[in-house]
Amino acid sequence: MAKIEILVGTTLGSAEYVADEISDQLSDLGHQTIVHLAPDLSDLSLNSLWIIVSSTHGAGDLPDNIVPFFDEISLKKPDLSAVKFALCAIGDSSYDTFCQGPEKLTEQLDLCGAQVYVDKIQIDVQQDPIPEEPALSWLSSWQAQI
Repeated sequence: MAKIEILVGTTLGSAEYVADEISDQLSDLGHQTIVHLAPDLSDLSLNSLWIIVSSTHGAGDLPDNIVPFFDEISLKKPDLSAVKFALCAIGDSSYDTFCQGPEKLTEQLDLCGAQVYVDKIQIDVQQDPIPEEPALSWLSSWQAQI
């Protein structure tokens, strides 16, 4: 089975809850998952699937706990061409910066050569107050290809 790194960007905890549920679902399928609440490039396998679960904070920013990781890849520009990633972004559509924080991270991953594994999901807490539900549905739609 696959090794999957789950990178979490959270301020109030909702992205962490979503990440834990995603991890549980993948573990039930026999995959090895590691949830990173403070992602660090040196702790991540470059030959595994990365699932980024992140909210947007403030005016379209990343949550504080994932900013050091963003800064690290922005400054070092590591070769991430072996990395495949999926994005589960969580936001509130009443803000004009809806889900823009995680988009900044995926732009940096693209610049470092990482490849999108599946289409992203953008969960709007205005429509889905329990973000775990659409996240797990999204995961279920593509987990068989892992």
